[in-house]
Amino acid sequence: MSLVVTDTLADERVEFTADGDVTLYVCGLTVSDDPHLGHARLWFHADVLHRWLEHLGYDVRHVENVTDVNEKITARVGEREEWDGERDVAEAFTASTFDAMRGLNLLRAEVYPRVTEHVPEIVDLVETLVEKGYAYESNGSVYFDVTTFDDYGKLSNQDVEELEAQGEPDERSEKRNPADFALWKAGGVSEAAAREHAKHDHGDAVPEGETWESPWGEGRPGWHVECSAMSTTHLGETLDVHMGGRDLVFPHHENEIAQSTAATGEEFVRHWLHVGLLSMEGEKMSSSIGNFWTVPDALEELGVNVVRTFYAGAAYRSEQALTEETIAEAEERFERLSRAHERAVDALDSVDAYAKTVDEGLRRAVADARDDFAAAMNDDLNLREATAALLALTDAVNRHVDAEPPYDYRGLREAVEAFEELGGDVLGLQFDAPTDGDVDLAGELVELILDVREAEREAGNYERADELRDALREVGVEIEDDPDGASYRFE
Repeated sequence: MSLVVTDTLADERVEFTADGDVTLYVCGLTVSDDPHLGHARLWFHADVLHRWLEHLGYDVRHVENVTDVNEKITARVGEREEWDGERDVAEAFTASTFDAMRGLNLLRAEVYPRVTEHVPEIVDLVETLVEKGYAYESNGSVYFDVTTFDDYGKLSNQDVEELEAQGEPDERSEKRNPADFALWKAGGVSEAAAREHAKHDHGDAVPEGETWESPWGEGRPGWHVECSAMSTTHLGETLDVHMGGRDLVFPHHENEIAQSTAATGEEFVRHWLHVGLLSMEGEKMSSSIGNFWTVPDALEELGVNVVRTFYAGAAYRSEQALTEETIAEAEERFERLSRAHERAVDALDSVDAYAKTVDEGLRRAVADARDDFAAAMNDDLNLREATAALLALTDAVNRHVDAEPPYDYRGLREAVEAFEELGGDVLGLQFDAPTDGDVDLAGELVELILDVREAEREAGNYERADELRDALREVGVEIEDDPDGASYRFE
C-alpha cells in the first residue's frame, strides 16, 4: 500500500508522490516566547513524517524556518536588562526553541533559516512580483494585489470578493483592495502594534524594531513573503510537502501560494499537510491566553517518551486535547511498550534463549505487527493504529516470556528489532532512556565532571579538559560552552 495523505489544497486524501528526494518545509516558530506543547505538536508530526519517509526509502531534505522579525518580538525589548534590541530577544527564544527540539528527540532539519539572514532574497522576490504586475508600491510599502492571482482563495475555500481586510488598520488607506497583503512595510514596527503585544510598560520609548534598505526605502519584510523566500532559497521552486498548523491556512499559506506561484510560474507545493491545534482547559493552547505548558516543563515532569506517545494518540489533521486522562493513557501505553521491550531484551540475552526453540505465535505476531504498523502509517499517518500494532506485539512477547523456558531466540530478536525500528526509529521513542531517578543521578554526575573540567581549564590544563568533554560526548552527553558557563544535554 502506498502512502496516502490528506491534502488541504486538494481537499481530499491523495497518494503521496515525489520525484527523487523529498523536500519538506515546515513553518517554524515566531521566536517571541518559550515554546509550548502546542508548538511542539507540529514539530512532532513533521518529525514522524520525516522518519516514515526515510523508512520508505526516501532521502528527506527538511527545512524549518525561524521567524526572528516580528512585532511580537519587538514588543519584548527591554523586558530583561540584556534585551537591548529585537535580535537580543529573538536570540534568547531561538536558543530555548532549539533546546526544546533537542529534548523532544526530533531529527535535525537540513537547515533552520532565519528571516534576518534572508532579507536580500526577500527583497529580490518582492521586486520580481512588482515587475510582473502582481504587486505595487504605496507610500514606501509594497502590497500584493490579490485580484491579479486567479486562484487566490483556493486553499482556504474563500471567494476573493468576500474576503475581509488583511493587515493592520493603518494599511487600509494605502491598499487598492482591502484583502491585499503587505510584502514590504515602510519604516519600523508601528507604535500601536508594539503596544498591542507589549508585556511590560515601555513608557514613551516604544521600540520600533530593525529595518533594512530596499528599493522602496527603509522598511521591514511582510510576514508571508518571508517563508516563500526562505523555502525556495533552500528547496527550490516546487516543494513536495509544506506543513504547518491548521491556523496558518489563511492568510499565511494562502498568501504563500499566491506570491510564490506568481513569482516563479511553477506549482509551489505538491502536498499541503496541516496539523490540528492542541487545546488545554477547553481552549487552544496559546501564550497570549496563558493556558500553556512549556516544552521544558512537560519534559521534566513526563519525559520525552510520554510526550511523544501522547502526540501519537491522535491524527495529525485532527484537534487534540491535553487532559489528565489523555496524559494518563500515554503513560500507560508507553509503560506497556517499554516493559515488553525490556522483558524481550532480558529474555533474549539470557541463557534460556535457544536457537532451535520456535514459538510460531510470537513470530507471527512480529510479522503482523510490522504489517499492521505499515498499513496504519501509510493510511494518512494513523499513529494511533500504528501504536496499537506495537501494543499487540507486547501481548505476544509477554505470553512468550511468561511461559516456561526455553525461549525462542530468533522470535525475541525479531520482536526487539520491531520495537526499536518501528517504535524507536519511526515514532522516535527511546526505549533505553533513563528513568526520572536515573536522570537526576546522571545529571549530578555530569555536573560534577563539568566542575572538574572547569577547574582543569582554570589551571590551564586545556588538553585534559577537552578529554573530559570528549569522554562525556562518547556516552551521549553533549556539552555546549558559552560565556555564562558550560551546559549539557543528553543525546
